[in-house]
Amino acid sequence: MNRVARLKLKALREMNDGDLAGKLAEIKADLAKARSEKSKGTLKKQTGQIKYMRRDIARILTLMNERKAKTTK
Repeated sequence: MNRVARLKLKALREMNDGDLAGKLAEIKADLAKARSEKSKGTLKKQTGQIKYMRRDIARILTLMNERKAKTTK
């Protein structure tokens, strides 16, 4: 698992919708891998990263929903 840098909201707001969707897919894949490694017991020091990956996913989804709400108004 590559170490994922924590995402800042400012950086996410600068991305377009396509980039956000790509980043979301990447983080979800990393999270799935980390969770499987954790269940096997092979995850070393990155157990704390799972929490931050979940938060980054939530940030991206929130931003995407905000943009979707603006376009429907």
